Amino acid sequence: MTLPALASRSLQACCLTATALLLGACGETAKLQVDSGYGPDPQLPEPVKTLIPTVKVAKAQPWQEGQMPTAASGTSVRKFADGLDHPRWLHVLPNGDVLVAESNAPDRPLRDELLGIKGKVMGFVMKRAGAATPSANRITLLRDADGDGVAEVRSVFLENLSSPIGMALVGNELFIANTGALVKVPYQTGDTKATGSVTKVADLPGGDLNHHWTKGLIANADGSKLYVSVGSNSNVAEHGMQHEEGRAAIWEFDRASGQGRLFATGLRNPVGMAWQGNTLWTSVNERDEIGSDLVPDYMTSVRDGAFYGWPYSYYGQTVDVRPQPPRPDLVTTAVKPDYALGTHTASLGLSSAQGSTLGGAFAPGGMFVGQHGSWNRNPPSGYKVIYVPFSGDKPSGPPVDVLTGFLDADGKALGRPVGVAVDRKGGLLVADDVGNVIWRVAGPN
Repeated sequence: MTLPALASRSLQACCLTATALLLGACGETAKLQVDSGYGPDPQLPEPVKTLIPTVKVAKAQPWQEGQMPTAASGTSVRKFADGLDHPRWLHVLPNGDVLVAESNAPDRPLRDELLGIKGKVMGFVMKRAGAATPSANRITLLRDADGDGVAEVRSVFLENLSSPIGMALVGNELFIANTGALVKVPYQTGDTKATGSVTKVADLPGGDLNHHWTKGLIANADGSKLYVSVGSNSNVAEHGMQHEEGRAAIWEFDRASGQGRLFATGLRNPVGMAWQGNTLWTSVNERDEIGSDLVPDYMTSVRDGAFYGWPYSYYGQTVDVRPQPPRPDLVTTAVKPDYALGTHTASLGLSSAQGSTLGGAFAPGGMFVGQHGSWNRNPPSGYKVIYVPFSGDKPSGPPVDVLTGFLDADGKALGRPVGVAVDRKGGLLVADDVGNVIWRVAGPN
């Protein structure tokens, strides 16, 4: 590389660093406590308009030897597996083996082009947060054969995928949600490596913009239907609704034919999905850049054919004036979510507590939520795993912390929890994509 080119690259890096630091010093501060953004009726203050969005990112700082997050009273935590490469999502197989999607964002050239300098700065910021590593595009199998809560067997189950996240086993077929396609591969109980070929079931919204790239996946009870969560291509449709076709939605696919239809829409970035009885629930990341106190992320039951507001309104029918032209006709139909999960908490992981043996406050009727942590709130929110109690088929009380301590005293992120899953023995597995660890929380027995 020539000296002028080196100088240009150095200058660009310095400019990006300075801009990122400026962003981190600007913006506003939350006026409400995080707790005000939880529950069925969160506080929704007036939007805050700032020239520069609030940016408060926790710089990634690896766990040191002996360090670990803090488990709730009456429970304990240990490493189930470490040394992974950005583990994002988990799937527990019937025999107790655990599949881990080691995955990150794909190349998105159109996104970089549309975002321009803002995109470069956000890329720099995300790199500081530990979220800009190349995708391993791999599913790894972990096995705890002796039942001590630590996986002593590790095998590459399937590789050369495309930013995979969701996984669902139906009979002898393992379905995987890549960023641009739903695929499947044969599976037999006990397999430590996929031996059959990967077959495409259906295309999924992807492409060169692909702003929210993750695709969650879950099957219904009899395995006849597969549900895929697809995030929006923007914050609030700032690139135009022509880029949002088939997005901000949950799709339903017929497993046998691969035919799909939109099941629910207006969900900005649905990620995790779980069943509560016969009702599908999802965790949704809401919009940014209107203040530290807006908008609460949420979990909600998902009604067939329902519209949940994005991008024209939030938390039901509270209008967002930014998307143009407005759609009052759609706003009047927007369904209010069931339960808010705090502003900007990045609530990604969702798992039914069915089968959990954590005991105490963590009854099997509730839901576990992995909160990856905020970038658009000052002070930060999320960076923990919580439990939401249910009574019957509805949330019934305030959240309870399950696993905390992912931020150190200096505000650095030692880890960031994402996917959560209850294992065959009732422990809670937590994927930590910055710490590159799978944590296991166990009850008193």
